Amino acid sequence: MKSICAVDGVTAWGVKEGKYGLALVRASGNAAGVFTSNRMRAAPVELMMERMSRGTLDAIIVNSGCANAYTGERGYRDAEEMCAIAGDALHLDAEAVGVASTGVIGRYLDLGRIRTQTGEAAKNLRRTGEAEDAAARAIMTTDTFPKHAVLKTESFTIGGITKGSGMIAPNMGTMLAFIYTDAEMETPALHGLLRQATRRTFNRVVVDGDTSTNDVAFCTATGEAGSVDQHEFETALEQVCRMLAVQIARDGEGATKVLEVTVRGAPDEEAAAAVARTVIASPLVKTAIYGEDPNWGRVVAAAGRAGVAFDPYAVSLSVGQGGDRSPLVARGAIVADLSRAKAAMHGDTVVFELDLAAGEGEATAWGCDLTEKYVEINGKYTT
Repeated sequence: MKSICAVDGVTAWGVKEGKYGLALVRASGNAAGVFTSNRMRAAPVELMMERMSRGTLDAIIVNSGCANAYTGERGYRDAEEMCAIAGDALHLDAEAVGVASTGVIGRYLDLGRIRTQTGEAAKNLRRTGEAEDAAARAIMTTDTFPKHAVLKTESFTIGGITKGSGMIAPNMGTMLAFIYTDAEMETPALHGLLRQATRRTFNRVVVDGDTSTNDVAFCTATGEAGSVDQHEFETALEQVCRMLAVQIARDGEGATKVLEVTVRGAPDEEAAAAVARTVIASPLVKTAIYGEDPNWGRVVAAAGRAGVAFDPYAVSLSVGQGGDRSPLVARGAIVADLSRAKAAMHGDTVVFELDLAAGEGEATAWGCDLTEKYVEINGKYTT
Protein backbone atom coordinates (compact mmCIF):
# COMPACT_ATOMS: atom_id res chain seq x y z
CA MET A 1 0.00 0.00 0.00
CA LYS A 2 1.28 3.43 -0.96
CA SER A 3 -0.97 5.90 0.84
CA ILE A 4 -4.04 6.07 3.06
CA CYS A 5 -4.74 2.37 3.47
CA ALA A 6 -1.28 1.91 4.99
CA VAL A 7 -2.73 3.72 8.02
CA ASP A 8 -4.38 1.61 10.74
CA GLY A 9 -8.11 2.32 10.92
CA VAL A 10 -8.60 3.47 7.32
CA THR A 11 -10.71 1.78 4.62
CA ALA A 12 -11.61 3.24 1.25
CA TRP A 13 -13.13 2.72 -2.17
CA GLY A 14 -13.93 4.75 -5.25
CA VAL A 15 -16.23 4.57 -8.27
CA LYS A 16 -15.56 6.32 -11.58
CA GLU A 17 -18.10 6.64 -14.42
CA GLY A 18 -16.69 8.83 -17.17
CA LYS A 19 -16.00 12.22 -15.64
CA TYR A 20 -18.25 11.51 -12.65
CA GLY A 21 -16.60 9.81 -9.70
CA LEU A 22 -17.16 9.25 -6.02
CA ALA A 23 -14.73 8.27 -3.26
CA LEU A 24 -15.60 7.13 0.22
CA VAL A 25 -13.08 6.88 3.06
CA ARG A 26 -14.01 5.46 6.47
CA ALA A 27 -11.77 6.48 9.37
CA SER A 28 -12.69 7.77 12.82
CA GLY A 29 -10.63 10.18 14.86
CA ASN A 30 -9.69 13.72 15.68
CA ALA A 31 -9.63 15.80 12.51
CA ALA A 32 -8.61 19.17 11.14
CA GLY A 33 -9.20 21.00 7.88
CA VAL A 34 -7.91 23.98 5.93
CA PHE A 35 -9.89 25.64 3.19
CA THR A 36 -9.69 27.86 0.13
CA SER A 37 -9.25 31.60 0.62
CA ASN A 38 -11.41 32.29 -2.45
CA ARG A 39 -14.46 34.35 -1.40
CA MET A 40 -16.51 32.37 -3.93
CA ARG A 41 -16.48 29.23 -1.80
CA ALA A 42 -18.29 26.08 -2.89
CA ALA A 43 -21.19 24.71 -0.83
CA PRO A 44 -19.23 21.76 0.65
CA VAL A 45 -16.50 24.17 1.77
CA GLU A 46 -19.03 26.42 3.49
CA LEU A 47 -20.58 23.41 5.20
CA MET A 48 -17.29 21.93 6.40
CA MET A 49 -15.95 25.26 7.65
CA GLU A 50 -18.87 25.16 10.07
CA ARG A 51 -18.83 21.46 10.93
CA MET A 52 -15.11 21.09 11.55
CA SER A 53 -15.55 22.96 14.83
CA ARG A 54 -16.52 19.60 16.34
CA GLY A 55 -12.95 18.44 15.70
CA THR A 56 -13.71 14.86 14.65
CA LEU A 57 -14.64 12.90 11.53
CA ASP A 58 -15.81 9.33 10.97
CA ALA A 59 -15.78 9.35 7.16
CA ILE A 60 -15.37 11.56 4.09
CA ILE A 61 -17.38 11.50 0.85
CA VAL A 62 -15.97 13.17 -2.28
CA ASN A 63 -17.48 13.57 -5.74
CA SER A 64 -15.84 14.63 -9.01
CA GLY A 65 -17.41 16.07 -12.14
CA CYS A 66 -19.51 18.71 -10.38
CA ALA A 67 -18.02 21.32 -8.04
CA ASN A 68 -21.35 22.21 -6.39
CA ALA A 69 -20.06 25.80 -6.44
CA TYR A 70 -22.11 28.94 -7.08
CA THR A 71 -25.21 26.87 -6.40
CA GLY A 72 -26.69 28.88 -3.52
CA GLU A 73 -29.01 27.43 -0.89
CA ARG A 74 -29.79 24.41 -3.03
CA GLY A 75 -26.11 23.60 -3.27
CA TYR A 76 -25.71 23.86 0.50
CA ARG A 77 -28.65 21.52 1.07
CA ASP A 78 -27.18 19.13 -1.51
CA ALA A 79 -23.87 19.09 0.35
CA GLU A 80 -25.75 18.25 3.54
CA GLU A 81 -27.58 15.53 1.65
CA MET A 82 -24.29 14.04 0.46
CA CYS A 83 -23.26 13.70 4.11
CA ALA A 84 -26.62 12.12 4.93
CA ILE A 85 -26.30 9.66 2.03
CA ALA A 86 -22.86 8.57 3.25
CA GLY A 87 -24.06 8.46 6.85
CA ASP A 88 -26.95 6.15 5.92
CA ALA A 89 -24.68 3.88 3.88
CA LEU A 90 -22.10 3.61 6.69
CA HIS A 91 -24.53 3.77 9.65
CA LEU A 92 -22.98 7.00 10.89
CA ASP A 93 -24.23 10.36 12.12
CA ALA A 94 -24.37 12.58 9.02
CA GLU A 95 -22.64 15.40 10.90
CA ALA A 96 -19.62 13.13 11.46
CA VAL A 97 -19.13 12.82 7.68
CA GLY A 98 -16.88 15.22 5.76
CA VAL A 99 -17.74 16.26 2.21
CA ALA A 100 -15.80 17.69 -0.73
CA SER A 101 -16.55 18.23 -4.42
CA THR A 102 -14.58 19.02 -7.55
CA GLY A 103 -15.53 19.68 -11.17
CA VAL A 104 -17.49 22.25 -13.15
CA ILE A 105 -18.70 25.39 -11.35
CA GLY A 106 -22.34 26.48 -11.62
CA ARG A 107 -23.99 23.08 -11.96
CA TYR A 108 -26.12 21.16 -9.50
CA LEU A 109 -25.26 17.74 -8.15
CA ASP A 110 -26.92 14.62 -9.50
CA LEU A 111 -27.91 13.23 -6.11
CA GLY A 112 -29.38 10.09 -7.66
CA ARG A 113 -26.02 9.24 -9.18
CA ILE A 114 -24.26 10.07 -5.94
CA ARG A 115 -26.60 7.86 -3.93
CA THR A 116 -26.00 4.92 -6.28
CA GLN A 117 -22.24 5.41 -6.33
CA THR A 118 -22.13 5.77 -2.55
CA GLY A 119 -23.94 2.47 -2.10
CA GLU A 120 -21.44 0.75 -4.38
CA ALA A 121 -18.45 2.31 -2.62
CA ALA A 122 -19.79 1.48 0.84
CA LYS A 123 -20.17 -2.20 -0.07
CA ASN A 124 -16.57 -2.37 -1.27
CA LEU A 125 -14.75 -0.50 1.51
CA ARG A 126 -11.50 -2.28 2.32
CA ARG A 127 -7.92 -1.71 3.35
CA THR A 128 -5.95 -2.59 0.23
CA GLY A 129 -3.79 -0.96 -2.41
CA GLU A 130 -6.59 -1.46 -4.90
CA ALA A 131 -8.99 0.40 -2.61
CA GLU A 132 -6.82 3.47 -2.09
CA ASP A 133 -6.07 3.65 -5.81
CA ALA A 134 -9.78 3.42 -6.64
CA ALA A 135 -10.44 6.32 -4.25
CA ALA A 136 -7.60 8.42 -5.70
CA ARG A 137 -8.80 7.81 -9.28
CA ALA A 138 -12.41 8.58 -8.42
CA ILE A 139 -11.60 12.17 -7.42
CA MET A 140 -9.52 12.97 -10.54
CA THR A 141 -10.75 15.58 -13.02
CA THR A 142 -8.10 16.72 -15.53
CA ASP A 143 -5.43 14.86 -13.55
CA THR A 144 -3.49 12.35 -15.63
CA PHE A 145 -2.47 10.09 -12.74
CA PRO A 146 -3.61 9.34 -9.16
CA LYS A 147 -1.52 10.99 -6.46
CA HIS A 148 -0.39 9.05 -3.39
CA ALA A 149 2.15 9.56 -0.61
CA VAL A 150 3.05 7.63 2.53
CA LEU A 151 5.68 7.86 5.25
CA LYS A 152 6.21 5.20 7.88
CA THR A 153 8.26 5.78 11.01
CA GLU A 154 8.99 3.35 13.82
CA SER A 155 6.02 4.66 15.77
CA PHE A 156 3.38 5.88 13.29
CA THR A 157 2.30 6.16 9.64
CA ILE A 158 1.00 9.11 7.61
CA GLY A 159 -0.59 8.62 4.19
CA GLY A 160 -2.41 10.90 1.79
CA ILE A 161 -4.14 11.16 -1.56
CA THR A 162 -4.80 14.32 -3.50
CA LYS A 163 -6.14 15.61 -6.78
CA GLY A 164 -5.03 18.74 -8.54
CA SER A 165 -3.90 19.68 -12.03
CA GLY A 166 -5.34 23.07 -12.94
CA MET A 167 -6.82 26.08 -11.12
CA ILE A 168 -3.82 25.86 -8.83
CA ALA A 169 -2.48 28.90 -6.95
CA PRO A 170 -1.02 29.36 -3.46
CA ASN A 171 -4.03 30.36 -1.40
CA MET A 172 -4.92 27.19 0.48
CA GLY A 173 -5.32 24.53 -0.36
CA THR A 174 -4.80 24.55 -4.13
CA MET A 175 -6.52 21.16 -4.51
CA LEU A 176 -8.36 18.44 -2.59
CA ALA A 177 -6.18 16.50 -0.14
CA PHE A 178 -7.13 13.75 2.28
CA ILE A 179 -4.46 12.81 4.80
CA TYR A 180 -4.63 10.11 7.46
CA THR A 181 -2.40 9.06 10.32
CA ASP A 182 -2.57 6.44 13.06
CA ALA A 183 -0.76 8.80 15.43
CA GLU A 184 -2.70 10.02 18.44
CA MET A 185 -3.09 13.79 18.07
CA GLU A 186 -5.37 16.26 19.80
CA THR A 187 -7.43 18.35 17.40
CA PRO A 188 -5.92 21.79 18.22
CA ALA A 189 -2.38 20.50 17.70
CA LEU A 190 -3.38 18.66 14.53
CA HIS A 191 -5.00 21.80 13.14
CA GLY A 192 -1.93 23.92 13.81
CA LEU A 193 0.42 21.41 12.24
CA LEU A 194 -1.79 20.94 9.18
CA ARG A 195 -1.95 24.71 8.64
CA GLN A 196 1.83 24.96 8.92
CA ALA A 197 2.42 22.04 6.56
CA THR A 198 -0.07 23.50 4.08
CA ARG A 199 1.65 26.88 4.19
CA ARG A 200 5.01 25.30 3.41
CA THR A 201 3.86 22.87 0.72
CA PHE A 202 0.42 23.11 -0.92
CA ASN A 203 0.47 26.93 -0.68
CA ARG A 204 3.74 26.98 -2.60
CA VAL A 205 2.44 25.28 -5.72
CA VAL A 206 1.39 27.36 -8.72
CA VAL A 207 0.17 25.86 -11.99
CA ASP A 208 -1.82 28.74 -13.47
CA GLY A 209 -2.44 31.37 -10.81
CA ASP A 210 -6.15 30.63 -10.33
CA THR A 211 -7.47 29.76 -6.88
CA SER A 212 -10.20 27.13 -6.81
CA THR A 213 -13.58 27.58 -5.16
CA ASN A 214 -13.36 24.08 -3.69
CA ASP A 215 -9.89 23.72 -2.14
CA VAL A 216 -9.73 21.66 1.03
CA ALA A 217 -7.20 19.59 2.93
CA PHE A 218 -8.37 17.30 5.70
CA CYS A 219 -6.24 15.32 8.15
CA THR A 220 -7.76 12.62 10.37
CA ALA A 221 -5.84 10.94 13.19
CA THR A 222 -7.20 7.50 14.10
CA GLY A 223 -4.95 7.30 17.17
CA GLU A 224 -4.36 3.57 16.79
CA ALA A 225 -0.57 3.95 17.07
CA GLY A 226 -0.82 5.83 20.37
CA SER A 227 0.98 8.98 21.41
CA VAL A 228 3.96 10.13 19.35
CA ASP A 229 6.68 12.75 19.44
CA GLN A 230 5.09 15.94 18.12
CA HIS A 231 8.24 17.23 16.43
CA GLU A 232 8.69 13.94 14.60
CA PHE A 233 5.05 14.06 13.54
CA GLU A 234 5.36 17.67 12.37
CA THR A 235 8.33 16.78 10.17
CA ALA A 236 6.61 13.70 8.73
CA LEU A 237 3.35 15.52 7.98
CA GLU A 238 5.18 18.26 6.11
CA GLN A 239 7.14 15.66 4.14
CA VAL A 240 3.97 13.83 3.05
CA CYS A 241 2.32 17.12 2.04
CA ARG A 242 5.43 18.06 0.08
CA MET A 243 5.40 14.77 -1.81
CA LEU A 244 1.78 15.36 -2.76
CA ALA A 245 2.41 19.01 -3.68
CA VAL A 246 5.24 18.10 -6.06
CA GLN A 247 2.99 15.54 -7.76
CA ILE A 248 0.40 18.27 -8.35
CA ALA A 249 3.06 20.46 -9.93
CA ARG A 250 4.24 17.59 -12.12
CA ASP A 251 0.68 16.96 -13.28
CA GLY A 252 -0.12 20.59 -14.09
CA GLU A 253 -2.50 20.81 -17.04
CA GLY A 254 -0.47 20.34 -20.20
CA ALA A 255 2.82 20.37 -18.29
CA THR A 256 5.99 18.73 -19.55
CA LYS A 257 8.37 19.91 -16.79
CA VAL A 258 8.35 20.58 -13.06
CA LEU A 259 9.74 23.98 -12.06
CA GLU A 260 11.34 24.16 -8.61
CA VAL A 261 12.56 27.49 -7.23
CA THR A 262 14.48 27.79 -3.96
CA VAL A 263 15.04 31.26 -2.57
CA ARG A 264 17.67 31.84 0.10
CA GLY A 265 19.00 34.93 1.82
CA ALA A 266 15.59 36.58 2.19
CA PRO A 267 14.61 38.74 5.19
CA ASP A 268 12.52 35.82 6.54
CA GLU A 269 10.80 32.61 5.42
CA GLU A 270 7.61 34.32 4.27
CA ALA A 271 9.57 36.80 2.19
CA ALA A 272 11.49 33.92 0.59
CA ALA A 273 8.20 32.14 -0.14
CA ALA A 274 6.72 35.29 -1.69
CA VAL A 275 9.64 35.58 -4.11
CA ALA A 276 9.61 31.87 -4.97
CA ARG A 277 5.86 31.91 -5.64
CA THR A 278 6.13 35.00 -7.81
CA VAL A 279 8.82 33.40 -9.96
CA ILE A 280 6.98 30.12 -10.49
CA ALA A 281 3.73 31.96 -11.26
CA SER A 282 5.29 34.09 -14.01
CA PRO A 283 3.92 33.16 -17.45
CA LEU A 284 7.17 34.41 -18.99
CA VAL A 285 9.24 32.12 -16.78
CA LYS A 286 6.89 29.21 -17.43
CA THR A 287 7.05 29.56 -21.19
CA ALA A 288 10.84 29.87 -21.09
CA ILE A 289 10.99 26.61 -19.14
CA TYR A 290 8.82 24.94 -21.79
CA GLY A 291 11.11 26.10 -24.56
CA GLU A 292 14.27 25.34 -22.57
CA ASP A 293 15.25 28.95 -23.17
CA PRO A 294 17.85 30.12 -20.58
CA ASN A 295 16.28 33.57 -20.37
CA TRP A 296 17.30 34.03 -16.73
CA GLY A 297 16.41 37.73 -16.83
CA ARG A 298 12.77 36.70 -16.50
CA VAL A 299 13.56 35.06 -13.15
CA VAL A 300 15.24 38.10 -11.61
CA ALA A 301 12.56 40.39 -13.05
CA ALA A 302 9.82 38.31 -11.42
CA ALA A 303 11.71 38.26 -8.12
CA GLY A 304 11.91 42.04 -8.21
CA ARG A 305 8.13 42.49 -8.26
CA ALA A 306 7.40 40.15 -5.32
CA GLY A 307 7.22 43.02 -2.82
CA VAL A 308 10.34 41.95 -0.92
CA ALA A 309 13.20 44.35 -0.16
CA PHE A 310 16.66 43.32 -1.42
CA ASP A 311 19.56 44.77 -3.39
CA PRO A 312 19.12 43.64 -7.02
CA TYR A 313 22.88 43.86 -7.59
CA ALA A 314 23.72 41.57 -4.67
CA VAL A 315 21.79 38.50 -5.80
CA SER A 316 23.10 35.20 -7.10
CA LEU A 317 21.20 32.84 -9.41
CA SER A 318 21.86 29.37 -10.81
CA VAL A 319 19.95 26.75 -12.79
CA GLY A 320 20.27 22.98 -12.55
CA GLN A 321 21.13 20.46 -9.84
CA GLY A 322 24.30 18.86 -8.56
CA GLY A 323 27.00 18.58 -11.19
CA ASP A 324 24.69 20.07 -13.81
CA ARG A 325 24.23 23.28 -11.83
CA SER A 326 25.04 26.32 -13.97
CA PRO A 327 25.74 29.75 -12.38
CA LEU A 328 23.95 32.65 -14.05
CA VAL A 329 24.56 35.60 -11.73
CA ALA A 330 27.12 35.83 -8.88
CA ARG A 331 26.57 38.70 -6.43
CA GLY A 332 25.23 40.88 -9.19
CA ALA A 333 27.81 39.96 -11.81
CA ILE A 334 26.61 38.18 -14.97
CA VAL A 335 28.45 34.87 -15.28
CA ALA A 336 25.99 32.95 -17.46
CA ASP A 337 27.20 30.36 -19.95
CA LEU A 338 23.99 30.15 -21.96
CA SER A 339 24.86 26.87 -23.70
CA ARG A 340 25.51 25.21 -20.35
CA ALA A 341 22.40 26.81 -18.85
CA LYS A 342 20.25 25.52 -21.71
CA ALA A 343 21.61 22.00 -21.15
CA ALA A 344 20.65 22.29 -17.46
CA MET A 345 17.05 22.88 -18.55
CA HIS A 346 16.73 19.55 -20.35
CA GLY A 347 14.75 16.76 -18.70
CA ASP A 348 11.52 16.82 -16.75
CA THR A 349 12.63 18.99 -13.81
CA VAL A 350 14.18 22.48 -13.90
CA VAL A 351 15.60 23.91 -10.67
CA PHE A 352 16.54 27.53 -9.99
CA GLU A 353 18.35 28.69 -6.85
CA LEU A 354 18.19 32.39 -6.02
CA ASP A 355 20.15 33.98 -3.16
CA LEU A 356 18.94 37.48 -2.29
CA ALA A 357 21.77 38.22 0.18
CA ALA A 358 19.26 40.03 2.42
CA GLY A 359 18.83 37.74 5.43
CA GLU A 360 18.44 34.15 6.58
CA GLY A 361 14.99 33.30 5.16
CA GLU A 362 14.63 30.31 2.86
CA ALA A 363 11.72 28.67 1.02
CA THR A 364 11.00 26.45 -1.96
CA ALA A 365 8.04 26.60 -4.32
CA TRP A 366 6.95 24.31 -7.15
CA GLY A 367 5.22 24.84 -10.46
CA CYS A 368 5.37 23.70 -14.07
CA ASP A 369 5.88 24.97 -17.57
CA LEU A 370 3.09 26.55 -19.63
CA THR A 371 2.30 24.81 -22.91
CA GLU A 372 -0.21 24.93 -25.76
CA LYS A 373 -1.90 21.90 -24.17
CA TYR A 374 -3.01 24.04 -21.19
CA VAL A 375 -5.01 26.26 -23.53
CA GLU A 376 -6.47 23.24 -25.31
CA ILE A 377 -7.61 21.62 -22.03
CA ASN A 378 -9.17 24.75 -20.60
CA GLY A 379 -10.62 26.04 -23.84
CA LYS A 380 -12.91 23.00 -23.92
CA TYR A 381 -13.29 22.22 -20.20
CA THR A 382 -17.11 22.21 -20.07
CA THR A 383 -17.76 20.96 -23.60
